[in-house]
Amino acid sequence: MTNQTEISRTETTVLEPPRQPAPALTPQGIGHEARAALMVWRREMIRFRNDRARVLAMLLQPLLFLFVMGTGLSSVVNTGGGLDFRTFLFPGVLAMSVLFSAAFAGISLVWDREFGFLREMLVAPVGKAAIIIGKCLGGATTATLQSVVLLVLAGLVGVPYHPVLLLTLLALLFVGAFMLTAMGVLLSSRIKQIQAAMPASQLIIMPMMFLSGALFPMANLPGWLAVLTKINPLTYVVQPMRAAIFHQINVPAPALARFNPAITWGGWQVPLGVQVLVAVAVTIGVLTACVALFDRTD
Repeated sequence: MTNQTEISRTETTVLEPPRQPAPALTPQGIGHEARAALMVWRREMIRFRNDRARVLAMLLQPLLFLFVMGTGLSSVVNTGGGLDFRTFLFPGVLAMSVLFSAAFAGISLVWDREFGFLREMLVAPVGKAAIIIGKCLGGATTATLQSVVLLVLAGLVGVPYHPVLLLTLLALLFVGAFMLTAMGVLLSSRIKQIQAAMPASQLIIMPMMFLSGALFPMANLPGWLAVLTKINPLTYVVQPMRAAIFHQINVPAPALARFNPAITWGGWQVPLGVQVLVAVAVTIGVLTACVALFDRTD
């Protein structure tokens, strides 16, 4: 009887394969999420490559501001000698070049929702954070690439082709473009129709452009206007770029004080490094809000 029981147990052991842990239904890990973000970034790059008309249209307005308005105002604005007004205007025009492109890249998420592509991405076995980061990276990259055309023309307005300066400008432009794309994505998370998204984006883009010091000096502003420029996150992208340019050229002290005054908080002069950190912190905050809102979006 004992032998039969042992034989039965042996047969059961042979017939039943060893149990394996159930495989994960979806891939997990940072590498998987990074690949998903890379795919979304790649899609944005393909769209950018195939839409040359949009690229040319986005560049037209900054070029008009720089060479038409800048040249016209140079004859009436007294810069104190030794400074071309277009040189002052150049970092603001650079910021404008990424402002429109990056914001509309974020707004394009509304198109993805209307045509069903967003739903396909949201039901994919990846985290929503990877989708949003990939979207913001794609918008920031395409907007920064557009600004390269303006950097090529820098010598025409008195900005030197210094390698460190050009790299600094590109890095600051990328931070600004990422922040603006994230703001566009944040707006897209609450707006469902493209007809409403376009006017809403203009309500954000235009005040940020005019209140960043891109088109006028920040010295001797009225109190209310000075406060608005200091709470505008784009200011902390434009002013470090202008400081980097002025550092590479010989600007008279009176012109430097007038056209590149220091940003102060309650009498404290904000260092350039802190200004950049403010822009980075705002970018991270907006990105975090995007992820949180899309977690609650169907």
